[in-house]
Amino acid sequence: MKQIVAAVTAENISADEIGSVPVPESYRAAVVLAAESDMFEGMATADKDPAKALHVQQVATPEVGPDEVLVAVMASSVNYNTVWTALFEPLPTFGFLQRYARTVPGAGKHDQPFHVVGSDLSGVVLRIGAAVRSVKPGDRVVAHCLNVELTDPDGHDDSMLDPEQRIWGFETNYGGLGELALVKANQLMPKPGHLTWEEAAASGLVHSTAYRQLVSRNGATMKQGDVVLIWGAAGGLGSYATQLVLNGGGIPVCVVSSPRKAELVRAMGAELVIDRKAEGFRFWPEENVQDPREWKRFGTLVRDLTRGTDPDIVFEHPGRETFGASVYVARRGGTIVTCASTSGYEHVYDNRHLWMRLKRIVGTHFANYREAWEANRLITRGMIHPTLSTVYPLDRIGQAVQEVHTNQHNGKVGVLCLAPGTDQGVEDHETRERHLAKITRFRS
Repeated sequence: MKQIVAAVTAENISADEIGSVPVPESYRAAVVLAAESDMFEGMATADKDPAKALHVQQVATPEVGPDEVLVAVMASSVNYNTVWTALFEPLPTFGFLQRYARTVPGAGKHDQPFHVVGSDLSGVVLRIGAAVRSVKPGDRVVAHCLNVELTDPDGHDDSMLDPEQRIWGFETNYGGLGELALVKANQLMPKPGHLTWEEAAASGLVHSTAYRQLVSRNGATMKQGDVVLIWGAAGGLGSYATQLVLNGGGIPVCVVSSPRKAELVRAMGAELVIDRKAEGFRFWPEENVQDPREWKRFGTLVRDLTRGTDPDIVFEHPGRETFGASVYVARRGGTIVTCASTSGYEHVYDNRHLWMRLKRIVGTHFANYREAWEANRLITRGMIHPTLSTVYPLDRIGQAVQEVHTNQHNGKVGVLCLAPGTDQGVEDHETRERHLAKITRFRS
C-alpha cells in the first residue's frame, strides 16, 4: 500500500506509471461478518452498538470486471445505510449480496462471508476493465453509489427504476470504507479540485439524495419562493437540503435538535429555525399513540415563523417519529417528499389531512446518473459546499458509525482510508481560498 500511496500522491505522474504500480492481493477494509448477523437479536435498535459489528480486517482484492474500476480510496464517509448494515437492520445485507451474485452475470464475487461497507469515496483510479473508456489510471474521482445494469427498458428514462438498481456498498460488496474499492465506471465523477480528500468524499450520497428529493422532476420540483420544512437540517441529508433550498430561491424552515445545530444552519444562511428539543415536542407520548395536539402546536410555530404560510414542501427522512406531523403541517396541495425513515419505516398519519387537503406523498431514493452528476457539478462550481464536521481514521470506524447512530454528529462524518492525513489533495487553491469559510463552517 505504501507504493500506491506514494504514486497517487506524487505530482506529474503519468497514467502508465499509476497503472504499473503493483496492486496487493489483499487490503484493509471495514466489514461486517455473516457469522455475526444475529448478534443483536432481541435488542432494541437504540441499544445496539454498531462498533461491535464492524471490523477492520484484510480482504482479498476482487477481480476487476470489464465495466469496473479499482480505486485507491483516499477518504470515505459515514452514511445511515452503514448504520443499518452494522445493526443488521431491517435485515442483514448478505441476502442482497447473494441475490446480486445469482441474478447478474459476473457478480458472484460479491457473495462473501464478509461485506465491505461504505457508499462514498474520493480517490485515484488504479485499474480499469477492458470495456472502460470514461476514466484512466491516475484520474482523481469521487463516486456516486448507484449500481445498475440498464439491460431493461424500465431504467432508461430514470435509471433509479432499473429492476437491477442497487446501492453500492450497501446492496453490493467492496464499498468505499477500505483502502481499495470496486465500482462500475459509470459511478465515477471528477473530484472537485478545491476540496481535500475527506471533504470531497462527504457529499456523494446525501447531496445527490437531497437534490433528487427537492430539485428534480422525480422529487418535489422546488421552485423559487417555496417554503420548505427540513427535518434534521444540520445533519447529513438536511445540511445539503438547506443549501439547495437557499441556492434555489426557497425559504427553509430548519428543524434541529440543539443550539449548536441551530447556529450551524444560521451560518448557512437560514433564518427560520426550530429547536425541537427546546420546544419539547412529543409527537408520540405513548409508544403506539400520537398526539395531534402536538402536530397543531408544531404547525402553529411554523406559521409564526413564516408569517402565516404553511410549507409547500416537507423534506422528510426521520420517518415514523415525524411523519404524522409532516403530513399535518404541509400546505393544502403541498408535497411531503420522503426517503430513509431513520426513526422507523412504519409511517402513521391521519389520512384526512392528506386526502381532504389534496396533498401528495412522493417517495424518492438516492438519485439517477444525471441527478448525481448535476449535484456534483454544484459542488465543483462552489455553489454547494461539503458539511464535513469530524474525521476519523479507518481504524476507528466503529466510533464514527456509532456517532451517526446516536445522532451526536453535525453534517457529515468523514473517514481517512489511504490519505496520510487531513487537508491533503487540494489542486485548485484559488477556488478553495474563495470559499474556505463556507467549506469549513461545520468543523468543530
